[in-house]
Amino acid sequence: MNRVALITGVTGFIGGELARRLIKDNWSVAIVVREGSDLSSIADISAASTTYRYDGTTESLTSILDEAKPDVVFHLASLFLADHVPSQVTDLIGSNVLFGAQLLEAMVACGVRNIVSAGTSWQNFHSDSYRAVNLYAATKQAFEDILGFYVDRYALSSVVLKLFDTYGAADKRRKLITLIVDAVKNAQELGVSPGEQVIDISHIDDVVEHFLRAGEFSIARELPKSHVFFVSGERFTVKELVKAIESAADTKASIVYGARPYREREVMYLPAVDGKTPPWDSLVSKISLRQGVQALLNS
Repeated sequence: MNRVALITGVTGFIGGELARRLIKDNWSVAIVVREGSDLSSIADISAASTTYRYDGTTESLTSILDEAKPDVVFHLASLFLADHVPSQVTDLIGSNVLFGAQLLEAMVACGVRNIVSAGTSWQNFHSDSYRAVNLYAATKQAFEDILGFYVDRYALSSVVLKLFDTYGAADKRRKLITLIVDAVKNAQELGVSPGEQVIDISHIDDVVEHFLRAGEFSIARELPKSHVFFVSGERFTVKELVKAIESAADTKASIVYGARPYREREVMYLPAVDGKTPPWDSLVSKISLRQGVQALLNS
């Protein structure tokens, strides 16, 4: 009998690629979207899965989970804002805290035990312990704290994967690696920061593999606590990343360092991940940056 997965955040890059992989691997997939969401970019996913619409209430999520009966929930829905303004506070709390709490309450009501959710390395600003880069990261930590209560009180089986940077050919976000590759392909000048900050970058296929393994991990074990792991790829300074992309493309990039200032709370260095990566980390056959960049160049 096929496994059943319920996914939130399927209109996002990672959620969409995870859904496609699960469908390819013959999982039965249910997706949760907000009322009024434009699903044109995920028409292939919608056609191969069951789509449920969330109306903002806990009751709607309870009805969805009761019908879908998932073996595992993959919770990737999130609102990302590098910087916020006062009018965006409600949306950040609603998307990143309230929705997640409602989802957990619905899981308890329907006897659904397993959840894999996405955290962010920005919960560890220049620290190996919690320190939020911004309000977005603080809301991700708030959900994680709420999740801890549900795991402790209702014996949910939980895995949180804290992500650094991700990329891939289908990514529509304006990520730094994409901008650099586009600058190389189109022989255009690109202005960036002074370039000394460190980034940790993983190909989307590797990240999806981690989510799949985390789902199986949560199903197979009765986890006495919420397990939190970092998904780490390759680390570079921005200047080193440019050189690596130039090497893969065998082309010199026209990069102007210092054309843009660092953010007010720029992440200059990253938390240590030794001993904090998943137990299956060595089993993931990672796509190297050179391989990933060459795929971007050919896309």
